[in-house]
Amino acid sequence: MSLIYCPECGNEISNSAVACPNCGRPINVQPVVERKVVVAQAPPERRDGFPAWAFIPIGFLALILIAIMFYAFSRPDDSANSNIRVSVNGRPINASRTSSETATVPQDIRTTTPVESHTTTVPGTGTTTASAPPSDKGSVSINASLSTPNGQPRAAKSVKFYLLDKDLETILSEARIDPIEGNTLSGSLGLAMVFPDRFADFRNAAMRAVSAHTKYSGTTDGSGVANLANVDPKEYYLFSVARFGHGFALWNAPVSVTTGQNVLNLTPQSVTEIPDANG
Repeated sequence: MSLIYCPECGNEISNSAVACPNCGRPINVQPVVERKVVVAQAPPERRDGFPAWAFIPIGFLALILIAIMFYAFSRPDDSANSNIRVSVNGRPINASRTSSETATVPQDIRTTTPVESHTTTVPGTGTTTASAPPSDKGSVSINASLSTPNGQPRAAKSVKFYLLDKDLETILSEARIDPIEGNTLSGSLGLAMVFPDRFADFRNAAMRAVSAHTKYSGTTDGSGVANLANVDPKEYYLFSVARFGHGFALWNAPVSVTTGQNVLNLTPQSVTEIPDANG
């Protein structure tokens, strides 16, 4: 037998004691096990007679009959009339038929008069190959290059060319633009392109006058080629001015544009070097 301590008073007691002899606290109380008794119900007694499950198929059949009757009575009047006609045709002809009865001729003995059909063949309409009218416009391909001071030609890249209705000197003169001292009007424009900070007023006034007389324009690509499309065939003045280093190149020449493709291979334009007097 081993000894334990009472959880209530701490007195030393046997581990098999039911209660502490000092304070009376219950020790080792066995838990009460609740037992449940399940009473099985007896199966319902079988009644003699008609089983209840038999009503299910009977009710299902009744619903089907109701649906069939509803469909039969809800059919169009033409079906009912045809049924009546069949019944009348099946009865023997009675001499005492009332005036309200109408004899119906069955469809299988009705005769129809065939209608002759006429077929008319319409001949096809002959056509010829259509061709677009020739264009009354022209296209211009400009191939421009430069002649540098060292004598090596190079493509004139990113240079804008204009087709003007008048030459450059006439346009600037009519615009009453005074040239830069000691230069012509075209030379003044090249000088203004090289030194735009000094001659900005002249450059702006000259380019405004040029824009007023521009009919077509295009910029050259990396190979020095500019393409103009839908150009009216007539006489123009080809103009362009561009800066190259401390110089400029200027094109100002008459050209004639005709219908179709026009290729303008320009002679390499020399670059005019301008020394800067101010260093």
